Amino acid sequence: MARSYSVYDVFTDRKLAGNPLAVIFDGDDLSDEAMQAIAKELNLSETVFVQPSGNPAYAARVRIFTPGRELPFAGHPTVGTAIALAERAHAGMTIDLVSVLQENIGPVRCAVRLSEGEASFAEFDLPRKSEQIPMPLDRIGIAKALQLKTSEICFENHVPSLWTAGVPFLLVPVRDVGVAERLDFDPQLWEATVPFVDGALASAYVYCRGGVNHVAKFHARMFASGMGLVEDPATGSAAAALSGAIHHFDRLTDGHHGVMIEQGVEMGRPSFIHLHMDIEGGTISNARIGGQAVRLATGMLDL
Repeated sequence: MARSYSVYDVFTDRKLAGNPLAVIFDGDDLSDEAMQAIAKELNLSETVFVQPSGNPAYAARVRIFTPGRELPFAGHPTVGTAIALAERAHAGMTIDLVSVLQENIGPVRCAVRLSEGEASFAEFDLPRKSEQIPMPLDRIGIAKALQLKTSEICFENHVPSLWTAGVPFLLVPVRDVGVAERLDFDPQLWEATVPFVDGALASAYVYCRGGVNHVAKFHARMFASGMGLVEDPATGSAAAALSGAIHHFDRLTDGHHGVMIEQGVEMGRPSFIHLHMDIEGGTISNARIGGQAVRLATGMLDL
């Protein structure tokens, strides 16, 4: 059977940057094993399989696979799929629309802006607020796994911590962009040091204030050997987890806070993730992740 697909570069407004995503539009009769095998064959950070949702209120059911396993939720697949479906239905139009994607974590509300001649933009409400996972962490072991000095771990009052907004990450603050640029991730030392959460190894999300680009408030890198990835150029689910840590350590005041996170710089695939948080009564009342995406390729899978 021939199945149509597109490849999008996500969290960027130009091709061959950001995080690549494969969107398989005809995924309704594929087994779990077949979807995992296809994701491994394509070997992108994530591959999305679009299926009928069974609920007329939802645009589609979405299954998200890395080369190593299925995820309940992920940011760049959500942004990329929302844009891909909108462009497929409204090609060449300038339009704003809202849709809901049914992911394993639950329904995810997305707003999409299509602008003729410009990269499309999508933003989604976090389906789950970021929560801290209280576990003891070995700061010395973490530093060794990143080939850094312990004195280079942490900045201000930010310390390593575990957070999840659907996918768990061990968030590692480092002193500055220079430290983030020269770290050397050792997957074996990481696996020997960090905890498993919900049966999976917590991925490394290293961050610091500032960025190479002047618009960035945070610079980040993500490593996920447990997902079959070495380094990821843009990770929306990690930015979602980071929202909790930012509010926890920075004690944000009530109101709206917009944060631009750059990632993928060291890989030559710069990405820009928009994080927006609304604080009410000292807690996050709502948070959103957004970014642009551009289509790189279309084709057919003969499966």
